[in-house]
Amino acid sequence: MPPKRTSTSEAPTMTQAAIRKLVADSVATALEAQAAMMANADNTNRNTGEREALVARKCSYKEFMSCQPINFKGTEGAVGLIRWFERTESVFSRSNCTKDCKVKFATGTLTEEALSWWNSFAQPIGIEEAYKITWVEFKKLLIKKYCPRTEVHKMEDEFYHLTVKGNDLKA
Repeated sequence: MPPKRTSTSEAPTMTQAAIRKLVADSVATALEAQAAMMANADNTNRNTGEREALVARKCSYKEFMSCQPINFKGTEGAVGLIRWFERTESVFSRSNCTKDCKVKFATGTLTEEALSWWNSFAQPIGIEEAYKITWVEFKKLLIKKYCPRTEVHKMEDEFYHLTVKGNDLKA
């Protein structure tokens, strides 16, 4: 039997406190980046509105749907919502969706609980008024509804309690 391999250098170990701080800092940074991106999108939309009107042709709902957006039920959790945002924004780009159609077309992909939530939001103010909110405002409403701080804390706790088995960091 060949001799066991020994290492002359030890990998530094992280304490639970260090891991918690790393996760908290990463989450805070990600939230700040998302907020900055959303604020920047608001400013960009204001500054490039005229240019966008000249470049982008108005897409139809049929064109939007032909790009295969995914549906959002409202039960997928925070990760599912983020994936829905990403996929929907990708479809906006591919279908040349103008900013005034984004909320209208995106709400066409809401089903089940999420559709009921949207209807309860739109009903008091009227559907045409509801469609006038910006995509960024709509995303903020969805985040407030489907990404409560309790769920984010639950995900952080799950991450804190991850353990490394063996030396395979990728696993």
